Amino acid sequence: MKQLRFLSLIKNSVVLVASMLSCIFLCYGLSFLFDDNNPFAVPIFILGVALVSRFSDGYFCGIAASVIGVFCVNYMFTYPFWEFDITLTGYPLTFTVMLLVSVLISTLTTQVKQQQRAMYEAKSENMRANLLRAISHDIRTPLASIIGASSVLLERNELDDVSRRELLESIHKDAQWLTRVTENILSVTKFSEEGVRLKLTDEIAEEIVGSAIHKFRRIDQNIEIAVHKPDEILFVPMEATLIEQVLINLFENAVHHGKYATKIVLDITADAQRATFSVSDNGAGIDEAILPHLFDGSLLAKQEASQDGSRNMGIGLSVCRSIVAAHGGRMEAHNHAGGGATVSFWLPMEGQHDKR
Repeated sequence: MKQLRFLSLIKNSVVLVASMLSCIFLCYGLSFLFDDNNPFAVPIFILGVALVSRFSDGYFCGIAASVIGVFCVNYMFTYPFWEFDITLTGYPLTFTVMLLVSVLISTLTTQVKQQQRAMYEAKSENMRANLLRAISHDIRTPLASIIGASSVLLERNELDDVSRRELLESIHKDAQWLTRVTENILSVTKFSEEGVRLKLTDEIAEEIVGSAIHKFRRIDQNIEIAVHKPDEILFVPMEATLIEQVLINLFENAVHHGKYATKIVLDITADAQRATFSVSDNGAGIDEAILPHLFDGSLLAKQEASQDGSRNMGIGLSVCRSIVAAHGGRMEAHNHAGGGATVSFWLPMEGQHDKR
């Protein structure tokens, strides 16, 4: 926390000093053009105050910029130059109005940023609440299955080897599911934090996709997966382990929620700004009613009524969105006219990271 405050102080100081120096240099340049009579000094410094208020935190820097601006205009760019004089006719009113306008701009800008921050925090809190409900739903189903299967194994000694193996495989499968849910929860916790920064390295997209498919095959060995990729080697800035998790989640989502899907197609495309990964299936598609909420972790509220024990896809997709957003990218989904759906995400290419 102390380090964050120190970094915020450094940032605010840099913004204040850079903005005021820029205003001073600009006004000096205009003074030479207008024979020392600079009619633009007041609006230039008001603009500087607005910029300081926009890019700094709190009220202090904006108000400090207001005072500095009034002093600079009076001392440097008002006759008599290099003297602080408020006795000349009309100047006291001019500078008072300038100070009030500057302080007002600073105050309003800070209040708007605080309101935006409060809205963001409220939205984040709502997302966390939805995720907690979804998590309880996702965990309850495999736990009930594990308890039921283990109880049968403990209570029924007469079971044959085939039945025992089936129950053990069911327990193993549900335990793997719980492991993946736990990993997703940890990812949501990490990437819900504001200001998270990743250490990105250029990775070969084909290798990351191949690794994700190989790991997914441990979960499902039956469904066909086709990959369409560029002919040339594609390097994409990313954190490889996280993007693998995104792809695995999307494959698993297509299998469990695609309904009758028999094939998954992964299309990789790229241009100078971004690389796009699209995972499509030939299943029944996604319910149009939940498409707008597909990535916000609130799907459980829309699915609870059925109580069919199906596992919620909201957690996995919420994790995917958090990871992709941390990379500076975005996710989207749509249904196909002929059946099936596509969930895609794009990542910024080199030099494009942090451009949202």
